[in-house]
Amino acid sequence: MYWETLPNWFWALYYLFLFITLGTALYSVMKRKMHGLSIVAIVITITVPIVSLINSIARVEGMNEFEHLINQLEQGAIWAIFTIIGYVFLLIWWGLFLFKYRHYS
Repeated sequence: MYWETLPNWFWALYYLFLFITLGTALYSVMKRKMHGLSIVAIVITITVPIVSLINSIARVEGMNEFEHLINQLEQGAIWAIFTIIGYVFLLIWWGLFLFKYRHYS
């Protein structure tokens, strides 16, 4: 049985984003900059993909991961809400990180 999935380039960018975020957050923790937010970013960077993967395994045939996430979000699934909030947090964290390091450089 085969399911639809997102293109390989998407997965390459997705995991690159996660690895860079994890490395940057670890760097921030070691340098004691944005310490609390960086710890939260580390936890979210690790937990969100795991939660998404576990919940995407049981998706309907013919639906890719993104369509499944949106469908579950519309139904009010807690894991989908957590996932979206996690991704939004990571984007905000990157904005703060870039803003703070640009001003300290």
